[in-house]
Amino acid sequence: MLLRPHLWRTALAQSLRMAPRSWWRRRPYLPLPDPDYLKFRLTTMYGGIDPEPDPEDVVAWLEWCRRWPSIAR
Repeated sequence: MLLRPHLWRTALAQSLRMAPRSWWRRRPYLPLPDPDYLKFRLTTMYGGIDPEPDPEDVVAWLEWCRRWPSIAR
């Protein structure tokens, strides 16, 4: 992902979309997704207990998010 600067804006936008409302009012003051939501999404994607996201899947998802507005028109 660091080698793909064209995805940085998309990654930031998606981070903000997944962050809970008023995330800046609670520690750690970062737009992190709710842990239960993240666990649900990872479990439905990969199955198993405590799955870890595959970096290639994250990049593919960000590429899809980046292209989506032009696809949806």
